[in-house]
Parts: sequence; C-alpha cells; structure tokens
Amino acid sequence: MTPSITPPRRRRWVSTVAVAVAAALTVTLTGPFGVGTEAEAAQKPTRCDEKWLGRKYDAPVAGSGIKGKNQPYSVSPENEWGDYFYDNPNHAFDGLAAPTPEKQKLAGNTKADINKWKARYEKTGNIKYRVLEIYARYGRQLKSGNRIRDFSRWLDVRLIGNEANRTKGDGFERKIVRDFKLVGPDWICQKTVRVRDPKTGKLVNRTYDAYNAKTKELVEFKSNGKHEADQFRRDKEVMRKPGYRDHRLRLITGEKTTRNTVNQYGKLNKELENERGKTNQVTVREQRNNGLARWRPNQYTRFDKIMNPDPSRVGTKGPINDVARRSGRTPERARQLQRLYNGANSGGAFGRGPGGIDFTTLELQYVGNPQRGKGIDYSFRADYVPDPDVDPGYGGAEKLQLASDAFFTWLALTPDKFWVNLNPDQPDTIMDSTFASTDAGRVLLEADLAMKYDFAEAINPEKREEAQLYWDTAPRRDGIPCFPTVRFWIEPKPAKVREQNGGIYILDAPLRVDAEWLETDWQAPGARECDLTEPEKRLSEESVRRWIMPEVEKRVNNNPEYADLRRVYASRVAAEWVRQQDAKKATDFREIINSNDVSRWPLRGENVDWSKHEVWQRYMETLREGIEWFELEYGGKVYNQGAGGVDFSQAPKRNVTKVEFDTQHPRTAETTKTSQRTETAYRNTETAFLGGTSAGNIDNGDPDPDPEPEPSPTPPPSDPPTSSPSNPPTQPSAPGGGGADGGDTPAPPDQAGGDLPQTGANAAIRWLAAAGAGLLAVGVGLTWWLRRRKTASEG
Repeated sequence: MTPSITPPRRRRWVSTVAVAVAAALTVTLTGPFGVGTEAEAAQKPTRCDEKWLGRKYDAPVAGSGIKGKNQPYSVSPENEWGDYFYDNPNHAFDGLAAPTPEKQKLAGNTKADINKWKARYEKTGNIKYRVLEIYARYGRQLKSGNRIRDFSRWLDVRLIGNEANRTKGDGFERKIVRDFKLVGPDWICQKTVRVRDPKTGKLVNRTYDAYNAKTKELVEFKSNGKHEADQFRRDKEVMRKPGYRDHRLRLITGEKTTRNTVNQYGKLNKELENERGKTNQVTVREQRNNGLARWRPNQYTRFDKIMNPDPSRVGTKGPINDVARRSGRTPERARQLQRLYNGANSGGAFGRGPGGIDFTTLELQYVGNPQRGKGIDYSFRADYVPDPDVDPGYGGAEKLQLASDAFFTWLALTPDKFWVNLNPDQPDTIMDSTFASTDAGRVLLEADLAMKYDFAEAINPEKREEAQLYWDTAPRRDGIPCFPTVRFWIEPKPAKVREQNGGIYILDAPLRVDAEWLETDWQAPGARECDLTEPEKRLSEESVRRWIMPEVEKRVNNNPEYADLRRVYASRVAAEWVRQQDAKKATDFREIINSNDVSRWPLRGENVDWSKHEVWQRYMETLREGIEWFELEYGGKVYNQGAGGVDFSQAPKRNVTKVEFDTQHPRTAETTKTSQRTETAYRNTETAFLGGTSAGNIDNGDPDPDPEPEPSPTPPPSDPPTSSPSNPPTQPSAPGGGGADGGDTPAPPDQAGGDLPQTGANAAIRWLAAAGAGLLAVGVGLTWWLRRRKTASEG
C-alpha cells in the first residue's frame, strides 16, 4: 500500500498554531518577505513533503507530478477546484483609526519602539499594546522610503497585505504540493539559481518554489493569477543559462490567469520551442483554488452599513466590502492604486489588484435566509476587467452603495411608488416625491430619458436597416410616412431565480421594452401630426414593436448606460423575496418594509442635489429641439422625440427547477458560499462572485478537519471526485412544488413557481389600468413623437 500523504494530526496542529502566532506578532516594514528575494534565497532548500506535509516519503506516490505540462496553458477541471486556508490576524485591525499626534508620540517610530510594544503584548495579551505596536510601525514607515500617509490605506496595503502575502502564498503552496503529490526525495522546495538580471546587469538570485532535478522542472506558484515582471525577466535568463537549457518552466496559478501573463509565458514558450526543437518548454496551469483567510474580529475591526438592516448593530463584512473600498473613484486614481497594490502583491494577497473588477457590471446575485437577529448573507457578481494594470476597474464603493441602497428603497417604499413618467402633458406627475429622494428613483428616471435617445437612433434609417422597414410600411399622409405616436416603457420580464438552501439565487433578471398607441395634447411648435384611423394606429403600433423595440430592448439589457438600471432591478428582485420571507416570519427587515421612510438611503455624492424637475426640463428640451435628423426617401427632413416611463411596481419571477439549476448553473451554490469569505471566479468565466454577511454570521474556521487526501494505490483506479455532489436534494422551494428528487415541478411559463407577483410582461399594464384614475400616472409609459418640418430651402 502506498503511504498516505497525510501528516500526523498532532504535528500538523502544532505547525498551524506556530504559523498563526508568528504571523500575528511580526509585520514586514518595507515590503513582503516573499519568494525571489536575496534574503530568502539564502535559505537551505528543503524537501517539499517535509516542508509542507510534515513527513518524508521514500519514493513518489502514484499520480505525482505537475499537471497541465502537455499544454502551454490549461485550466483545472471543476472537480479539482477547492479551497485552502491561511491565517491573517492583522485583518481584524482594518477598522483601526489613524493615530492622533499624542498617540503617535506615545507609540514612537523606531524599531526599538516596535519591539517594546510587541514584547508587552506578548507578555500581557492586552490589545492596547498591539495597537501601539501598529502605530509605531506606521510612524517608522513615514520616515522610510515607503511613505503611505493615508493610515487606512497603509493598514490595508502593508499591515494586512504583507501578512497575507506570506501566509496566503504558503497556504497555496501547501495545497498544490498536496494535490499534485509533489513528494519524495526528488521534489525540493526553494531552489535558487544565480543569474544576471538583464535590466540591471547585476548578479541576482532567482528562487523557485519547487524543483525536480530528475524531471528537470522549475516551478513557480502564484496564488493569484499574475506573474511578477522582475521574476519573469530572470526566468528568461535562467532558461538559457548553461546547465538549465534542458529544463522546463512551470507556472501554477490559483486564480483566473491574466491575459498578459498567459501571453508573456506563451511567447517565451514559442521562443524556446524554436530554439530547442521541443514542445511545451514553458507552461501555465491554472489550478483554481480559493484562499480563505482566518481571523477573529475585535473592537478594531471595520464593519460597513452595506446590506445592514439595523443601524444600531455593528454592520456587515465580506470580500465585496473590501474590494469595493479599495477601488479608485476615477480611472486615474484606479491606475495609481493598482500600481500601489501591485508593489505589495508578491504573495497574491490582492489577487488581480483593486482594479481587477469591472464594477459597472456589479449586481446582487444572492441573498440568504433573513432571520431575526442575524441580518442577511449576500453575494454580488461582476465581470473581471481584461487587463487591470492597463485599464483597471473603478467606482466600486459607489456601485456597491447604489445596489445596497436600492435594495432597502424597494423594501421601505410601497410598490405603488415604483414608477417614473416623462410626459409633456403631465409635468406634475414625473414620479413620487419620496421615490425622487433616492438614488434608485434617480436611476429609473435617467434611464427613461436615455431611452428617448436610443429610440431616436433605433428609428433612424441611416443607422439601422430595420428602421427603413418601419418607414416603408408606416401609414402615410401626402406621401410622407407618419411617425408613430406611441408610448413605450421599461418593465421587468420574469426573473429566473432559484430558491434553495434558505436563500434565493438571481440567475437572470432581464428587462422588457414594450409599446402601444397613445394620444397626447401637447404638440411641438411647428409640428405636423397625422390623424390616423384606428386600423392605421394598430398597424403603426405593431410595426414599432417589430422593427424598433427589439433594438431598444437590447440596449436596455446590455448597454453600459443602463447598467445602473439593471443593478437596481436585481436588488428589486432580492427585496421582493425578502418581503415574502418577512411575511412568513418576522425578520430584521420588518420595521423597514412599507415604512415609506428612506432617510437612511438618500441621494448621495455628486447626485445629492439631483432634481426630477431638471430631468423633465431636459426632456422637454429634446422635444423642442430634436435629437436625431435624417433624410427619408419620401422627402422632407425629420427628427424624432419622446416621452416615457419605467415601471418596477411588479417583480415577476420564475423559480427554475433543481435540474435546470444544476445543469445550466453548475457550482453556483458552492461558489456563492465561498464568495462570502473571499473573491472567487465563477467556473471558467470572466465573472467574479464577491459576498459578505452580517457581523454575527462571520465564520472564519476551517470546515475541513483533515483535508489531506489519500494517494491512489498502485495500480491506481479512476480518481474519485474531490468534492461531494454540488447540490444535495432539497425540499420544494415554493408551495406546490415537489418532484421525485425533492426539487420543483416545472410550471407553465406564465405561472412558473414562486410567490412573487406573476404579472409577466403584459399583465403589468392590465394591473395599472385596473387601478383606476387615481393611479393614472403610474400607467403612463413612454410616448414618442416625430415632428416633421421642412428646411428653409424647401420653403
């Protein structure tokens, strides 16, 4: 029987505690003490099994070796994805306030001061001495070349980040050694090669995380998805150094590998293939694993008000809070911060950096079961940016705040207020005044106005062939096509959701744009209107739906200018579900729901003075002056205008079955759960999941008491999956469900499961019409006019 590669349990426990204590009491002052530095290069190479698994193996075990070495770039299959844990007790101090001048004077700013406070903390365990030690470290760096004057930024980059660089890199290295079974006397960790740096011309050390003299492989582990430029420069020299020209270079990443890293290593591989006449000399293996930090909150831990129902409580915390806070508010600031964090990211503490997320795509994708006294769990999704070092994401704090504020706005206000209306006949019914005091309301009205411009382009035959088809089939007067006097509006399509494990996953939340004929009294000066018969009106209405509305709807669901609208609608779906749960049993949201008090979620930042009347004035200006001009073959120059509305009074949903959830959205449940502790990529996509939870729900423990796998016996059978089935059978998530597998019985499209209002795309207007004259303003959708006028030359 091949020996187990599980280290003795007692020895492993002692090792873990030792690492945690050392990490808690030491802080690097001027940068991470990581792989590749000359100081660490002096360390004696050790066997990987002894270093990371706590024991020696006499020989390699079955299945041992680097994976993906037969392809220049490869990604691990999903059944090999997993988690690893690392200790970062400094994270608990991320809310520590900057020192006052008196505190800084007391703390000091010398190495002796640091050692003094550290010794007192070790002796007494009194956290006040730990705080003074941190202040002393901050003061010392102010005198050095690493001057980060923003104390909170210094805490994040240097105190927390440097510790994570050390312990996260170690955690990832241990995970790969275990998973790849890099055991036996041939696998050495910390192999140093002396080489001349091509940039400086100086002799330097290049230290590799793992080395096998027998297979002639040099291996670098990166818990994030990016390489370091200085190490890569030296790699190119090493691979052409006498004695190493027959060696191969392997890069193992733990997260989505950046395009630049794949390209750089791919280019070097092609060069060496041509020089050596052998394939796969340099390979990149993306071995997806999530690093989960372990730390315990204290009185200096920062908690946020994001997704926090009770302002009297400490708040919420999670990766999305941290990542959003790190991002810059502007593109230029984002580039500055990306450079700053990159300089302190050798161990992968910050992944792709603060600019790695495209925050314009940020949307709420999950909320957990809201229970009284426990707040709520939550998770967001967002796309990664292709190259964060060149074009980083920014504005994370503002986008996260908007999604959270909208969530509470939808809870606090009664649904009859969730509409906006731009109509020249109704300047006094633009939107509810309370709704207008929120950013959610602002977003809806601005989206309504934006749709006017998109309609103007969509009906321009010089820009779209389909628009020409509308004009060719439109009713005419005096040989000139008549513009459609129709209203059109944005409303929700049924959202695809999955209620499971006590929470709701928002899988898709599309929006619909619809149109119907509408008469108005207001006319633009000089406008020439068509007096159409009822059949002609219906013909015009259907033609708009066929040739114009699909383009406008596509833009609403995909274009960047509607990103905020999509963001607040995802929050609307989540809020409606929370309403349902609270109706069954009181939650922390009970006092908020239907209170019509939105004072905690007002207009913010640059929009604090926003006015619905100013938007209406802009809208009227477009009616008077026009948006698009174009020539029609029928003669005459035309331009078009509009009026409109957005109606989120309903939030229809379709609860997908368990089978559909598992097959079309695999690993969503697992990835969402992990996202509450760390940023994680969803499957093989460019989408990240980032979550958080209320303070009382934080779990920083290791759920796997013995994660070491047993090696395959010789001869090895088929490898078993490394994780249990992704979704065990659950109880029906909605009344009336209950297939044989414990999932949901599919319902007809118009009645598909769940308790949210089943309005669909058409029922919303019927509901509004039935509400009577008192709610007329709610039903007024979007109206567009075309005015024709002849140019001066046409007389």
